[in-house]
Amino acid sequence: MAQGSNFVDYVKICCRSGHGGAGSAHLHRDKHTAKGGPDGGDGGRGGHIVLKGNAQLWTLLHLKYRKHIIAEPGNPGASALQHGKNGKDEVLEVPLGTIAKNAETGEVLFDITEDGEMKILTAGGRGGLGNWHFKSATQQTPRFAQPGEAGKEEWMVLELKVLADVGLVGFPNAGKSTLLSVVSAAKPEIADYPFTTLIPNLGIVSYRDSKSFIMADIPGIIEGASKGKGLGYRFLRHIERNSVLLFIVPADTHRAIADEYNILLNELTAYNPELLDKPHLLAITKSDLLDEELRSEIEQELPKNIKHVFISSVAQKGIQELKDLIWQAINS
Repeated sequence: MAQGSNFVDYVKICCRSGHGGAGSAHLHRDKHTAKGGPDGGDGGRGGHIVLKGNAQLWTLLHLKYRKHIIAEPGNPGASALQHGKNGKDEVLEVPLGTIAKNAETGEVLFDITEDGEMKILTAGGRGGLGNWHFKSATQQTPRFAQPGEAGKEEWMVLELKVLADVGLVGFPNAGKSTLLSVVSAAKPEIADYPFTTLIPNLGIVSYRDSKSFIMADIPGIIEGASKGKGLGYRFLRHIERNSVLLFIVPADTHRAIADEYNILLNELTAYNPELLDKPHLLAITKSDLLDEELRSEIEQELPKNIKHVFISSVAQKGIQELKDLIWQAINS
């Protein structure tokens, strides 16, 4: 996973597709034919601007400084019904989870979710028809052909949503980065202050019998994130793609654990109510700080409709139980 400033999840680009080549208005002539009929070929299509999914890419960094994407024009048609060559398509490779939007209207055009998947972002202009298309009983030798269709110029926005099996949801400093570093080979920046994680970190978590799943540490959200407060939408956007949401609440929170969970839940619901349809799990981190009595008190207050587990990343407690819960949720 690209770290620090190399993680780019939003780019705005100007796309200019190729204009179509003109059709030919040629009339057939050779040493045997002084006045032949129309034989002008069609013009070639202008180049498209195409997005292609690449599972090896994690960011949109390579497009950050390519503000103008320009595809080739189509070539004109020629005599003897020769079709003009199509303009070369401009293919932009993007990470899986990239969404294409029209920058002017905000309309979502499509998203790229599979490796090798290709979709046209801005279509090239069609080639013009040659004069042979316009021959008729009353017009034997049309001396005109169609011009090529103009290409399009439009601003597009590409946004990346991280694809993972499990998304970690919690306030800053809840212990998400520490958990990810313990259960996977990911090495997120960890420090004892809020907003250490300013980009999503991905880790591959090994499970029993050489199975595995992908966990994403999504940057901490704060109350009001759904209204754009703090880093708001940019973080919540990444949660939409995860198939299981793992809520992380530390045992030493200054609020009741159930209250903190409900605040997180409300933020997600306000942003996108469909997130409630995903399986939810609750992990109480830093539980090595709890004695048995305190732990049983907390259990009485926890929401009854969500499976929970007490874990300590530092003391390696409850980690296997957590993995089991996650695996069941992913495969349920």
